[in-house]
Amino acid sequence: MWGAPAEPADSYYEVRPECTDVPKTRFKIKPGKTLSARKWQAAFTPEGQLDIGKTLSRIHRGGIHPSIRGEVWEFLLGCYEPKSTFDEREEIRQRRRLQYSAWKEECHQIFPVVGSGKFITAPVVTEDGQPIQDPLVLQETNSGISASSSKMVKELLSHGPLDKKVIQWMLTLHQIGLDVIRTDRTLVFYEKQENLSKLWDILAVYAWVDRDVGYCQGMSDLCSPMIILLENEADAFWCFERLMRRLRGNFRCTESSVGVETQLSNLASITQVIDPKLHQHLETLGGGDYLFAFRMLMVLFRREFSFCDSLYLWEMMWALEYDPHLFYLYEEAESAASTKSEGSKAKAKSIRQCGKYERENMKNGAKTSEAPLPISVFLVASVLKDKSSKLLQEARGLDDVVKAKQT
Repeated sequence: MWGAPAEPADSYYEVRPECTDVPKTRFKIKPGKTLSARKWQAAFTPEGQLDIGKTLSRIHRGGIHPSIRGEVWEFLLGCYEPKSTFDEREEIRQRRRLQYSAWKEECHQIFPVVGSGKFITAPVVTEDGQPIQDPLVLQETNSGISASSSKMVKELLSHGPLDKKVIQWMLTLHQIGLDVIRTDRTLVFYEKQENLSKLWDILAVYAWVDRDVGYCQGMSDLCSPMIILLENEADAFWCFERLMRRLRGNFRCTESSVGVETQLSNLASITQVIDPKLHQHLETLGGGDYLFAFRMLMVLFRREFSFCDSLYLWEMMWALEYDPHLFYLYEEAESAASTKSEGSKAKAKSIRQCGKYERENMKNGAKTSEAPLPISVFLVASVLKDKSSKLLQEARGLDDVVKAKQT
């Protein structure tokens, strides 16, 4: 296989023929460098324990082959512990599938459109929990289910006023639907109604489970790859849920601040050091707060690169940042009563099992008490640095800055 030509990866994520303005994909499958299905399978012991160090090294060299990307991501995101066995992972998988099914049924009991294979794109309740029966709103509701949606709300109200949490959740459902029909619309995958409804179901269930954050615009961009890569809906949900453990702070916004404010502030500081002239120019244009980079950090470059390239970028970041204790951190946070497995976070980390960036953080851990910056902040800084000459010469407003980042 060494010396074989690189293979384009676009064929794994087919684009609708009428969509000709999609970004060009640069990532290619490189034999001998990209983590292949054969190398992936060879990284497991007969019992199922994964040599994560060797796997990370391979990912660093050439990314992950699309045919195995979903199952590898489950490890990178902390769904499973590398030293677990096949049997242990199957037990966890079945338990999580049952948990997701229970949450989905709970949502279905409140609003039966969840799990029906359909979804809504128009609001069905007012802010005080009353059913919306405006003819225009009903007409716009997806798939002709508007009348039944109104009946569902009336039936709920027959048991008394809706709980505030229920109202808040139901107010987000149409926004999820509006975002779903706009997400990755260039892909053939989303020509199927069942895939659109699957994305809506996962986001609706997540919004119900995570009451603190709920649903925010941009989450559909983060969830979409999961249902494309993982056939089972529950598995896709848990992969998305683990990704949100990393990013949910980005979606916490108040009237006075945005969730990524600290990252934007750090981005400004980094740019000021590596390119003082560019930083000064951005301040002159009114972009000293770096809010123009908000979207890049929120959805991890999903809008700046092709679908395939953004996935490659994600897995490279996750491999570099990989912490072998993620699984235990997430499991224990999920349930304080859960039993620690053998080799849990109480045991010292093995540097070999960490990503390169995490290794450096471990070495520098004694020097600073602050949490390390995510790699995404440095990536945005590098993009700005790369476009520095163009921005200095051509940018006359923040709109020009945004356009320059995408070219």
